[in-house]
Amino acid sequence: MKIYLASKSPRRRSLLSQIGIEYTCIEGDIDESPFRNEKPLDYVTRMAREKAISGWDNPSRGQAMPLLAADTSVIFENEILGKPDNQKQAFSMLNKLSGNTHQVITAVAVKKEEIEKIVVSITHVTFDSLSDDIINEYISSGDCFDKAGAYGIQNYAARFVKSISGSYTGVVGLPLCETANLLESFE
Repeated sequence: MKIYLASKSPRRRSLLSQIGIEYTCIEGDIDESPFRNEKPLDYVTRMAREKAISGWDNPSRGQAMPLLAADTSVIFENEILGKPDNQKQAFSMLNKLSGNTHQVITAVAVKKEEIEKIVVSITHVTFDSLSDDIINEYISSGDCFDKAGAYGIQNYAARFVKSISGSYTGVVGLPLCETANLLESFE
């Protein structure tokens, strides 16, 4: 299957390639600011949908192939932990997650013509207790800065994860089972 992908994430690209999906990247930039008092699930779903619409409306899009967009957020105690802007934010996020369970919500939206479908994956991730030294060592690697919640489960931060209940690939950024099923509905 061939699709458009409205994402800059190298992780999403790699995951799609892993299941044999060919894609053409297309811009789908939006304002990713949460609305005041917006619930995390509503936010993630809205982001995926808005990215899909923006990508679909991009004039550089040619063929009428399905377009996939996704959004992943880390949620701790009903707070959306986005991508940290600096070391202080990254430390704060990782310190909150230390020794606790959080949710990773990934919404996947696919659009083709007038048809839009969205699936959501919710995964519970429990971190081991992290010392300040371990957090600072991870932050100094730089891996935390382009990832929601300041960590990437597929790299060094995998050592922080005590348990996971849900989709590992959803935590990486694209739940493959749900995504494959959603894309099959467009064939």
